[in-house]
Amino acid sequence: MDTPRRFSLLGAEVDTVTSAQMLDFAAAKIAAGEGAIVANHNLHSLYLYQRRADMRAFYAQADLIEIDSTPMIAWAKLLGHQVSRAHRVTYLDYREDFWARAQTNHWRVYHVGGAPEVNAASKAGILKRYPRADVHTHSGFFDMNGADNDALIADIHAQQPHILFVGMGMPRQEAWILANRHRLPPCVILPVGAAFDYEAGVQYTPPRWTGKLGVEWLARFLADPKRLFERYFVEPWFLLPQAVRDLTRRGKPA
Repeated sequence: MDTPRRFSLLGAEVDTVTSAQMLDFAAAKIAAGEGAIVANHNLHSLYLYQRRADMRAFYAQADLIEIDSTPMIAWAKLLGHQVSRAHRVTYLDYREDFWARAQTNHWRVYHVGGAPEVNAASKAGILKRYPRADVHTHSGFFDMNGADNDALIADIHAQQPHILFVGMGMPRQEAWILANRHRLPPCVILPVGAAFDYEAGVQYTPPRWTGKLGVEWLARFLADPKRLFERYFVEPWFLLPQAVRDLTRRGKPA
């Protein structure tokens, strides 16, 4: 299997990593007792990356940066990078492989995000499929700068997770990881947005064939047009300068 390669795309850095490679990376870190950040980029995160210093600081600390965007894959291919649809990494595509590994290898998994009732449903959904999985959840509705946060950090230390999912949406989840990484025990940290909302069934889950055809974004938009209109039809235009820069650098030596 090829080693992931980092390259610049639309003003930020990403890795040519597949879901299997990402999970192998996480497994190696867990076996070594080391911590790591596995970040991801889509068009929304690139928009925030250009506008927020904390987002740039977060990605600077990332050990692996997935591409979670079919349009980004298409753009990278246009620029001549050796990528394919296999390099689009998203929780909905790797979750069964992840939970199978977590159950087999006895990984302790901790999720920060969502409302308490949603977390209960998501945990139940996971345990229905993987009854021996070790899953702990904590609501994402807390004061990030006060006693609530201190209590959360203490609970994470008590649980000693191998995997820490942080699902509070961009940029809150990245800001929390950036501010608290130094206070956490060694673990593999993944910002995952609404991943556990999908497990609970409270968030629309596009059929997986939409991702293979490159129209998952459209399925999401049709399910929630009011929330996603700006993200899908306004924000990408702000990446035009980065796209032009990519084109001017095309074919030039790295």
